[in-house]
Amino acid sequence: MSHHIVEVRDLCFSYPDGVEALKGVSFRILHGESVALVGANGAGKSTLLLHLNGYLTPTRGEVRIGDVPLTRATAVAARRAVGMVFQDPDDQLFMPTVFEDVAFGPLNAGLPPDEVERRVALALERVGMVHLKNRPPYKLSAGEKRAVAIATVLAMAPDILVMDEPSSHLDPRGRRRLIGLLKSFAHTKIIATHDLELVVEICSRVIVLAGGKVVAEGPTVEMLNDECLMLAHGLERPLSLSRVPR
Repeated sequence: MSHHIVEVRDLCFSYPDGVEALKGVSFRILHGESVALVGANGAGKSTLLLHLNGYLTPTRGEVRIGDVPLTRATAVAARRAVGMVFQDPDDQLFMPTVFEDVAFGPLNAGLPPDEVERRVALALERVGMVHLKNRPPYKLSAGEKRAVAIATVLAMAPDILVMDEPSSHLDPRGRRRLIGLLKSFAHTKIIATHDLELVVEICSRVIVLAGGKVVAEGPTVEMLNDECLMLAHGLERPLSLSRVPR
Protein backbone atom coordinates (compact mmCIF):
# COMPACT_ATOMS: atom_id res chain seq x y z
CA MET A 1 0.00 0.00 0.00
CA SER A 2 1.38 3.38 -1.01
CA HIS A 3 1.82 5.61 2.04
CA HIS A 4 2.70 9.01 0.60
CA ILE A 5 -0.50 10.73 1.73
CA VAL A 6 -3.41 10.41 4.10
CA GLU A 7 -6.49 11.95 2.55
CA VAL A 8 -9.94 12.36 4.07
CA ARG A 9 -12.73 13.35 1.71
CA ASP A 10 -16.13 14.62 2.91
CA LEU A 11 -16.06 12.23 5.88
CA CYS A 12 -19.34 11.88 7.77
CA PHE A 13 -20.14 9.55 10.64
CA SER A 14 -23.12 9.03 12.93
CA TYR A 15 -23.17 6.75 15.97
CA PRO A 16 -26.03 4.23 16.37
CA ASP A 17 -27.78 6.57 18.84
CA GLY A 18 -28.02 9.18 16.09
CA VAL A 19 -25.22 11.48 17.28
CA GLU A 20 -23.60 13.01 14.19
CA ALA A 21 -19.91 13.10 15.14
CA LEU A 22 -18.33 14.03 11.79
CA LYS A 23 -19.96 16.35 9.26
CA GLY A 24 -18.03 16.49 5.99
CA VAL A 25 -14.41 16.50 7.18
CA SER A 26 -11.77 16.86 4.46
CA PHE A 27 -7.98 17.27 4.62
CA ARG A 28 -4.77 15.96 3.10
CA ILE A 29 -1.57 15.06 4.96
CA LEU A 30 1.68 14.54 3.06
CA HIS A 31 4.23 11.85 3.79
CA GLY A 32 6.55 12.92 6.61
CA GLU A 33 4.32 15.71 7.97
CA SER A 34 3.48 16.05 11.66
CA VAL A 35 -0.08 17.36 12.00
CA ALA A 36 -2.12 18.10 15.13
CA LEU A 37 -5.88 17.75 15.42
CA VAL A 38 -7.11 20.17 18.07
CA GLY A 39 -10.48 21.25 19.40
CA ALA A 40 -12.71 21.15 22.45
CA ASN A 41 -14.04 17.91 23.91
CA GLY A 42 -16.69 16.53 21.57
CA ALA A 43 -15.21 18.16 18.48
CA GLY A 44 -14.82 14.78 16.75
CA LYS A 45 -11.06 14.23 17.12
CA SER A 46 -11.10 10.68 18.51
CA THR A 47 -13.88 9.60 16.15
CA LEU A 48 -11.86 10.90 13.23
CA LEU A 49 -8.73 9.03 14.32
CA LEU A 50 -10.67 5.76 14.50
CA HIS A 51 -11.47 6.13 10.80
CA LEU A 52 -7.82 6.38 9.75
CA ASN A 53 -7.15 2.65 9.95
CA GLY A 54 -10.65 1.27 9.63
CA TYR A 55 -11.80 0.87 13.24
CA LEU A 56 -14.89 2.85 12.22
CA THR A 57 -16.57 2.90 8.80
CA PRO A 58 -17.82 6.23 7.43
CA THR A 59 -21.50 6.95 7.00
CA ARG A 60 -20.43 8.92 3.93
CA GLY A 61 -17.14 9.97 2.35
CA GLU A 62 -13.82 8.15 2.31
CA VAL A 63 -10.33 7.82 3.74
CA ARG A 64 -7.43 7.13 1.38
CA ILE A 65 -4.00 5.88 2.40
CA GLY A 66 -1.85 6.80 -0.57
CA ASP A 67 -4.00 6.09 -3.60
CA VAL A 68 -5.93 3.23 -1.96
CA PRO A 69 -9.42 3.84 -0.49
CA LEU A 70 -9.78 2.42 3.01
CA THR A 71 -12.51 -0.23 2.90
CA ARG A 72 -13.21 -3.49 4.70
CA ALA A 73 -11.18 -5.23 1.98
CA THR A 74 -8.14 -2.98 2.43
CA ALA A 75 -8.37 -2.48 6.22
CA VAL A 76 -5.73 -5.13 7.07
CA ALA A 77 -3.15 -3.50 4.80
CA ALA A 78 -4.13 -0.05 6.13
CA ARG A 79 -3.54 -1.14 9.73
CA ARG A 80 -0.03 -2.20 8.80
CA ALA A 81 0.64 1.22 7.28
CA VAL A 82 -1.17 3.22 9.97
CA GLY A 83 -0.27 2.49 13.60
CA MET A 84 -2.74 3.68 16.22
CA VAL A 85 -1.69 4.60 19.78
CA PHE A 86 -4.81 4.89 21.94
CA GLN A 87 -5.40 7.54 24.60
CA ASP A 88 -5.39 4.95 27.40
CA PRO A 89 -2.44 2.53 27.20
CA ASP A 90 -4.48 -0.01 29.17
CA ASP A 91 -6.64 -0.38 26.05
CA GLN A 92 -3.52 -1.48 24.17
CA LEU A 93 -1.66 -3.58 26.75
CA PHE A 94 -3.36 -6.83 27.71
CA MET A 95 -0.75 -9.61 27.65
CA PRO A 96 1.05 -11.03 30.73
CA THR A 97 4.39 -9.36 29.89
CA VAL A 98 5.69 -6.36 27.98
CA PHE A 99 7.50 -8.66 25.55
CA GLU A 100 4.29 -10.53 24.72
CA ASP A 101 2.38 -7.29 24.20
CA VAL A 102 4.96 -5.96 21.73
CA ALA A 103 5.18 -9.36 20.00
CA PHE A 104 1.40 -9.72 19.65
CA GLY A 105 1.03 -7.77 16.40
CA PRO A 106 3.98 -9.32 14.53
CA LEU A 107 2.96 -12.84 15.63
CA ASN A 108 -0.59 -12.30 14.41
CA ALA A 109 0.78 -10.97 11.13
CA GLY A 110 2.33 -14.40 10.63
CA LEU A 111 5.96 -13.33 10.92
CA PRO A 112 8.52 -16.03 11.79
CA PRO A 113 9.70 -16.21 15.42
CA ASP A 114 13.19 -14.84 14.71
CA GLU A 115 11.72 -11.80 12.94
CA VAL A 116 9.27 -11.27 15.81
CA GLU A 117 12.16 -11.35 18.30
CA ARG A 118 14.11 -8.86 16.19
CA ARG A 119 11.18 -6.45 15.90
CA VAL A 120 10.36 -6.61 19.60
CA ALA A 121 13.98 -5.92 20.54
CA LEU A 122 14.23 -2.98 18.13
CA ALA A 123 10.91 -1.46 19.21
CA LEU A 124 11.69 -1.71 22.92
CA GLU A 125 15.18 -0.33 22.38
CA ARG A 126 13.74 2.60 20.42
CA VAL A 127 11.49 3.61 23.31
CA GLY A 128 14.06 2.79 26.01
CA MET A 129 12.09 -0.04 27.60
CA VAL A 130 14.23 -3.15 26.94
CA HIS A 131 14.83 -3.54 30.67
CA LEU A 132 11.09 -3.97 31.24
CA LYS A 133 10.44 -6.70 28.68
CA ASN A 134 9.59 -9.34 31.31
CA ARG A 135 7.49 -7.06 33.51
CA PRO A 136 3.68 -7.26 33.64
CA PRO A 137 2.26 -4.11 32.03
CA TYR A 138 0.00 -3.41 35.01
CA LYS A 139 3.11 -2.81 37.15
CA LEU A 140 4.44 -0.05 34.89
CA SER A 141 4.17 3.69 35.48
CA ALA A 142 1.98 5.81 33.19
CA GLY A 143 5.03 6.96 31.21
CA GLU A 144 6.36 3.42 30.88
CA LYS A 145 2.96 2.18 29.71
CA ARG A 146 2.83 4.96 27.11
CA ALA A 147 6.29 4.05 25.80
CA VAL A 148 5.42 0.35 25.62
CA ALA A 149 2.15 1.13 23.82
CA ILE A 150 4.18 3.05 21.23
CA ALA A 151 6.54 0.06 20.99
CA THR A 152 3.60 -2.25 20.18
CA VAL A 153 2.90 -0.02 17.19
CA LEU A 154 6.54 0.38 16.12
CA ALA A 155 6.93 -3.41 16.07
CA MET A 156 4.53 -3.47 13.12
CA ALA A 157 6.81 -1.07 11.19
CA PRO A 158 4.08 1.41 10.21
CA ASP A 159 4.70 4.42 7.99
CA ILE A 160 2.17 6.59 9.84
CA LEU A 161 1.70 7.10 13.61
CA VAL A 162 -1.77 8.13 14.78
CA MET A 163 -1.90 9.17 18.44
CA ASP A 164 -4.81 10.15 20.68
CA GLU A 165 -3.81 12.44 23.59
CA PRO A 166 -0.31 10.94 23.92
CA SER A 167 0.75 13.16 26.84
CA SER A 168 -2.32 12.58 29.03
CA HIS A 169 -1.59 11.35 32.59
CA LEU A 170 2.17 11.88 32.20
CA ASP A 171 4.25 13.72 34.79
CA PRO A 172 6.59 16.48 33.51
CA ARG A 173 9.56 14.11 33.15
CA GLY A 174 7.49 11.52 31.27
CA ARG A 175 6.04 14.22 29.03
CA ARG A 176 9.49 15.58 28.14
CA ARG A 177 10.67 12.07 27.37
CA LEU A 178 7.65 11.50 25.12
CA ILE A 179 8.29 14.74 23.23
CA GLY A 180 11.92 13.77 22.69
CA LEU A 181 10.82 10.37 21.44
CA LEU A 182 8.29 11.81 19.00
CA LYS A 183 10.84 14.31 17.70
CA SER A 184 13.15 11.38 16.88
CA PHE A 185 10.58 9.67 14.64
CA ALA A 186 10.64 10.28 10.90
CA HIS A 187 7.13 8.83 10.53
CA THR A 188 4.16 10.82 9.36
CA LYS A 189 2.46 11.78 12.64
CA ILE A 190 -1.19 12.66 13.23
CA ILE A 191 -1.76 13.69 16.84
CA ALA A 192 -5.06 14.57 18.50
CA THR A 193 -4.33 16.51 21.68
CA HIS A 194 -5.23 19.31 24.07
CA ASP A 195 -1.52 19.73 24.88
CA LEU A 196 -0.81 22.72 22.66
CA GLU A 197 2.73 23.15 23.99
CA LEU A 198 3.46 19.64 22.68
CA VAL A 199 1.94 20.69 19.35
CA VAL A 200 4.29 23.69 19.15
CA GLU A 201 7.30 21.38 19.59
CA ILE A 202 6.20 18.46 17.39
CA CYS A 203 3.77 19.58 14.67
CA SER A 204 4.25 21.82 11.67
CA ARG A 205 0.53 22.12 10.90
CA VAL A 206 -2.70 22.28 12.88
CA ILE A 207 -6.24 21.29 11.93
CA VAL A 208 -8.94 22.77 14.21
CA LEU A 209 -12.13 20.75 14.61
CA ALA A 210 -15.43 21.97 16.05
CA GLY A 211 -18.80 20.26 15.95
CA GLY A 212 -17.50 17.54 13.68
CA LYS A 213 -16.17 19.97 11.05
CA VAL A 214 -12.81 21.45 10.09
CA VAL A 215 -13.07 25.14 10.98
CA ALA A 216 -9.46 26.18 10.35
CA GLU A 217 -6.11 24.73 9.32
CA GLY A 218 -2.66 26.11 8.71
CA PRO A 219 0.88 26.45 10.07
CA THR A 220 1.14 25.70 13.79
CA VAL A 221 2.38 29.09 15.01
CA GLU A 222 -0.15 30.98 12.90
CA MET A 223 -3.09 28.86 14.11
CA LEU A 224 -2.17 28.65 17.79
CA ASN A 225 -1.13 32.29 17.96
CA ASP A 226 -4.64 33.34 16.91
CA GLU A 227 -6.10 33.96 20.36
CA CYS A 228 -9.60 34.64 19.06
CA LEU A 229 -9.62 31.34 17.16
CA MET A 230 -8.33 29.45 20.19
CA LEU A 231 -10.85 30.93 22.63
CA ALA A 232 -13.74 30.42 20.21
CA HIS A 233 -13.04 26.68 20.21
CA GLY A 234 -12.35 25.99 23.86
CA LEU A 235 -8.57 26.31 23.61
CA GLU A 236 -5.91 28.70 24.90
CA ARG A 237 -2.98 30.31 23.16
CA PRO A 238 0.17 28.45 24.33
CA LEU A 239 2.35 30.39 26.76
CA SER A 240 5.43 29.56 24.67
CA LEU A 241 3.98 31.77 21.89
CA SER A 242 3.39 34.75 24.17
CA ARG A 243 6.43 36.55 22.77
CA VAL A 244 5.68 35.66 19.14
CA PRO A 245 4.18 38.67 17.28
CA ARG A 246 0.58 38.16 16.25
